[in-house]
Amino acid sequence: MLSSHFRRALVAGVSLLLLARPALADTPSEATRKANAAALAELPMADTRDFDFASRGFVATLKDPVIRDAAGKPVWDTSAFAFARGEAPATVNPSLWRHAQVLGKAGLFKVTDRIWQVRGFDVANITFVRGDKGWIVIDPLTATETAAAAYNLISEKVAKLPVTAMIYTHSHVDHFGGAGGLLAAMAKDAPIIAPAGFTRAAVSENVIAGPAMGRRAGYQFGLSLPKGPEGSMGSGIGMGVAAGGRSLIPPTREISETGTELVLDGVRVRFQITPGTEAPAEMNFGFPDWKVADLAENANVSQHNILTPRGAVIRDAKAWAQGLTEAMDFFAGSEVLITSHGWPRFGAGEIADYLGKHRDAYAYLHDQTVRLMNKGLTGPEIAAKLTLPPALAQQWYDRPYYGSYSFNSRAVYQFYMGWYDGNPAHLAPLPPEEGGRRYVEAMGGAARVRALAEAAFAKGDYAWTAELLNHVIFADGADAAAKALLARTYRQLAYQSENALWRNMYLTGASELDNGVAATDPTGGAGLISQLPPSDLFEVLAVRLDPAKATDGSASLGFVFPDKQQDWTVTIANGVLVHRKGLRDGRQATLTVRYSDLLAALFAGQPLAAKVASGEATIEGDPTAFARLVSWLDKPDPAFNIVTP
Repeated sequence: MLSSHFRRALVAGVSLLLLARPALADTPSEATRKANAAALAELPMADTRDFDFASRGFVATLKDPVIRDAAGKPVWDTSAFAFARGEAPATVNPSLWRHAQVLGKAGLFKVTDRIWQVRGFDVANITFVRGDKGWIVIDPLTATETAAAAYNLISEKVAKLPVTAMIYTHSHVDHFGGAGGLLAAMAKDAPIIAPAGFTRAAVSENVIAGPAMGRRAGYQFGLSLPKGPEGSMGSGIGMGVAAGGRSLIPPTREISETGTELVLDGVRVRFQITPGTEAPAEMNFGFPDWKVADLAENANVSQHNILTPRGAVIRDAKAWAQGLTEAMDFFAGSEVLITSHGWPRFGAGEIADYLGKHRDAYAYLHDQTVRLMNKGLTGPEIAAKLTLPPALAQQWYDRPYYGSYSFNSRAVYQFYMGWYDGNPAHLAPLPPEEGGRRYVEAMGGAARVRALAEAAFAKGDYAWTAELLNHVIFADGADAAAKALLARTYRQLAYQSENALWRNMYLTGASELDNGVAATDPTGGAGLISQLPPSDLFEVLAVRLDPAKATDGSASLGFVFPDKQQDWTVTIANGVLVHRKGLRDGRQATLTVRYSDLLAALFAGQPLAAKVASGEATIEGDPTAFARLVSWLDKPDPAFNIVTP
């Protein structure tokens, strides 16, 4: 069996506290069993190269699989998926089960004589490159605790050296959030390298839209789910997102041009800039003297997302494909390929074929979606029609463990056309609650719709079952029978899903229908606020201004931050907050305060009155102006409803 390649499939888990409430298991239906058996029959199970690549160079892993924070709270468990052995149970798509087995090996791996990776300590990989004097660290994971654990492991098994440089491949938190865990090991003046636009992209995604994105990311990554054959099977590009501390250490240099070369701690590095691909700010790079290429997150062990279910800036599938074409030439002759997720590939021919077929998957997605769009098909119609060509579908790395053609084709349509499909009936759609009430009434009432849903469920027609029951629940959120049946429906859809994210979202929806909301924010947006520069802080305040609270109010406030040596003016008028650098005329008040004290007042409930009374802060002009501004700010809801009204 394929699983014999690994004695244990080790994967990462979120804090054990998140796993306290197990999901209600449902027996797989006959329809689900048949669907999974049919899926197995079509899989290229004879291709076992990934198992060799994923296990090659294994050095060691943690003796204690649980990584804890300073207070002893678990933030990561490398053994949470040890159950993934043997043949797939009927509750898991066999392709996804196989993917969890190959993805789950956790520990330290020697890739080349100068490169090591720690994999399975977080959703991403952390890579250590041996320089002349220390370690060049690539992508220091999501959490400070997991990054520190990875550094401690390589220090124990290879060499305890300072961190002499750090590289962020792109602007997603799982590739920079753990940097703070390596601060104590960083050499003085160690450069931190990132692609152009990194800081702004990181702030925009994790803070500006952080509350909404964090809530949806809880669904995407299944953070409240138990790990197991009836629960989460990982996230397709890694086995989970670590809990723990988040950090944002700004880069000291951003790379803006392809072909830029740097020598970092004696190692020559050559960069390819790929904006608009997997992230708004992203780059590939190589070590030309060693024939090693790092494709960041542009060439993964799974089909990726053009638009992630959690939400993000939509990606450009055409630019992604073109970037991979350029990479094939830029890194031609490379003998080793590493990435930010998954395992390496070895051999120039293997790498060229991998990059070419990865490129073709995105190019085909883009070109055929646009072709069908130009024939008049809408996003849902294209999603129901478009599939990978057989030559690509037979490649494990092009299969839909993380992204899918169903989701991605709709994203490409949205990239060009937006959400509107051109049908005037959809110009001003009814909100879900009102639409649900009218649909249920038109179909003969809730009992009639539930009966139709029960009949569809019995036939294994789960998509139609879900659509019917969704209307019933949004018409009446207290309909317990509808919620119970929809939860059962979502579980059958989860058991059939090859996509790890879809499985997580179905199971999380089922759990919340049964138990209510359990929200967790993996983006670390709240923690990252304390690390924002003032300009980004004011952008956060702008999206939290509630015009209903401000009514017709207006204000002009000056802010002086002695510790930052910066002055700003904020104006509020017409329900809009605008910030400008410098102190402008017409201010009603000027607040002089340490920047950290302002952050504490705004986000940690520590009023400034004591600081003003002690003289640590001063207000010139109207002393109530700042209090009025604070009263106009809204507080995000990190636990808003998704599957219920």
